[in-house]
Amino acid sequence: MKLAVVGATGMVGEVMLQVLSERNFPFTELILVASERSVGKKVVYEGNSYEIIGLEIAVSMKPDIALFSAGGSTSLEWAPEFAKVGTIVIDNSSAWRMDSTKKLIIPEINADELTSSDKIIANPNCSTIQMLVALNPLQEQYGIERIVVSTYQSITGTGIKAVQQLENEYNAEKGEMAYPYPIHRNALPHCDVFMENGYTKEEMKLVNETHKILNDKSIGVSATAIRIPVVGGHSESINVQLKNDFELEAIIKLLNESPGLVVQDNPNMNIYPMPIYAEGKNEVFVGRIRKDESQDKTLNLWVVADNLRKGAATNTIQIAEYLLNQKFI
Repeated sequence: MKLAVVGATGMVGEVMLQVLSERNFPFTELILVASERSVGKKVVYEGNSYEIIGLEIAVSMKPDIALFSAGGSTSLEWAPEFAKVGTIVIDNSSAWRMDSTKKLIIPEINADELTSSDKIIANPNCSTIQMLVALNPLQEQYGIERIVVSTYQSITGTGIKAVQQLENEYNAEKGEMAYPYPIHRNALPHCDVFMENGYTKEEMKLVNETHKILNDKSIGVSATAIRIPVVGGHSESINVQLKNDFELEAIIKLLNESPGLVVQDNPNMNIYPMPIYAEGKNEVFVGRIRKDESQDKTLNLWVVADNLRKGAATNTIQIAEYLLNQKFI
């Protein structure tokens, strides 16, 4: 089984290789692919050295699966080329997410939508993934009326340029800016570009992807996305209004029993999710679970996950594992 990682030298690509190793993902041949400026570089995986190749050569090698994390424009151009030679592409960019002919998959929620004929499969946005892993059990049990979410997002979601900006500012050094303002000792209510409606693309991803993944456009979603000087993962404050009333104990039990979730909720012992503990882990962490005392049938949650792991690499590889388990490959 030939496995290609496209964007292997990027932040998510590097984490993909870590997760592939940790999960003992089975393949007979590993093909590492990146942009022309990285072609010829060597990457070590499990003690073996691999040379980075270009996209055209990678297509000619006809991999069975290609895990893409190389940006939307690259995916739009090259994912169909891989699909033409029979490769199943699992794409991390926003290129295919809202395409009505492509599946948008979180394995814990809707992997069963996949069939052997799906050749390009979209991975949701990182902030959407962790929110819906926590909220889908509530949707199934109680129904969701409305979601109000504020995200506190790691600079790693922007990429290596943002990590370098924070390091430069922390060390009082001048350098290239990933953001229009300093990020050290700051919070920017500005993730991605602003749209005509006053929301950013990141905020509208939370709206549109929620509707598609849960297959319910009636759910109200209002989002504010904030970039903070954190490396370990994204955090989300979620206020969710349910259609049916609930007991808090039943909610906690439900979340405890839900796949991919870890409940960390003991305020008396100062136990709650934080990115410093989520970093490097594949699960979604939920805590600060409490009733909204200002509104009926409404709940507050605090949800944290490593955005490079479950928000990107891990979710992608879980999709590939599902395809293998179903013998679609």
